[in-house]
Amino acid sequence: MMKRFVQLLLAMAVIGVVLAGCSNDEDTVTIGYFPNLTHVASIVALEEGYFAEEFGEDITIETQTFSNGGLFMEAMQTNEIDVGTVGPGPLLNIYLQNPEFHIISGAVNGGAVLVTSEESGIESLEDLDGKRVAIPVIGSTQDVMLRKALQEVGLEATSSGGTVEMHAAAPADTATLFVQNSVDAAATQEPWGYILETQAGGELLLDYDEFAWGEESTNTVVAARSDFKENTELTEQYLQAHKRAVEFIQENPEEAQQIVIQHIQDLTGKEIDKEETAAAFSRLRVTTDVNEQVIQEMADISLEAEYVDSNDIEGMIDLSILEGME
Repeated sequence: MMKRFVQLLLAMAVIGVVLAGCSNDEDTVTIGYFPNLTHVASIVALEEGYFAEEFGEDITIETQTFSNGGLFMEAMQTNEIDVGTVGPGPLLNIYLQNPEFHIISGAVNGGAVLVTSEESGIESLEDLDGKRVAIPVIGSTQDVMLRKALQEVGLEATSSGGTVEMHAAAPADTATLFVQNSVDAAATQEPWGYILETQAGGELLLDYDEFAWGEESTNTVVAARSDFKENTELTEQYLQAHKRAVEFIQENPEEAQQIVIQHIQDLTGKEIDKEETAAAFSRLRVTTDVNEQVIQEMADISLEAEYVDSNDIEGMIDLSILEGME
C-alpha cells in the first residue's frame, strides 16, 4: 500500500512537469532552500550577496522557501525553482521516477540526531522495538537514516513488517509531541534536536557522529534541474557563490550563525536562540563534498522500504562542473 501511494504521488508530480513545460524566464534564477540551520550555505550566499555578485546584473534572483523536501522537489518538477538545497532522500526518490534532477554539490554533512523522550524508557537502539518515532516526512533523509540505524540492531519499521512505527510530523511540532507523550523518539535535523533536549526533556540517543553514517551522513545537497545544469555558465556561477559561502562559514562560524539567526527571524518572525544555534552548529559540517557510497546506500534502503522500484542512481550525482572549478 505504501509503495502504491508513493508511486501515485510521484506519477502526479511527473505529470506536473509535462504540463508546466519550460516556463521559467531565462533571465531569472529561482533558488529554493529551507529556513533552517542545515541550509546555512544558501542563507549565507544570499545574505552576503554571493549569488548576486556571481550571477551579475543581467540575472534576477528569486527565492522560495520550503518546510520539507517533498514540497521542494514538487516545486522543482513544476519548474517553480531551478536550483537549491535539499536532502538527498527526497531527490533520489523523484530521480528514480524521472531522472531530470541532479546533485551537483554537497552542502552539509551530519546535522541530524536521534532523540528520545523523557518518559519513553529508551536507553538503546534495541529499545525502539514497539515504539513510535517522529520523522519530518515519509521518504525524508531522516526517515532513511532511521531505517539504517534500525537495520544495525535487527529492527524494521512497521511499514516494512517490523515493530517501529514512524510518525511523520513537522520538526517544529515535535517538541509538543514529546510533551504530550505522543511519540517516544524523533529522528530530526538541527536545531530541532537541541530544542527537544532543552525544551521538551529529550535525551540524546545518537549524536550526529553516531547516527546512521555518522559524519559522512549527507544531510543537505545542492540539487538542480537538468535544463538548468545544462547551462554551464549559470551552474558554475551558482556553484562559485555556494563555494564562497561554504568557505566563509568554515572560516567565520560565529558570524555565519548570526547571519542565519537574523535571516530566519526576518523571514519567519521567530527569534532563534544563539546558544541553540551554536550547539546545533557544532553537530554539522558544511562542505561541498558528496559521499557517493552513502547516497547509493540511501537508494538501497529506499528500495527496501518500497518507496521506489529501483536503486539505480547512475547519473544522479554530477559533480563535473564543481570539480572543473577546482
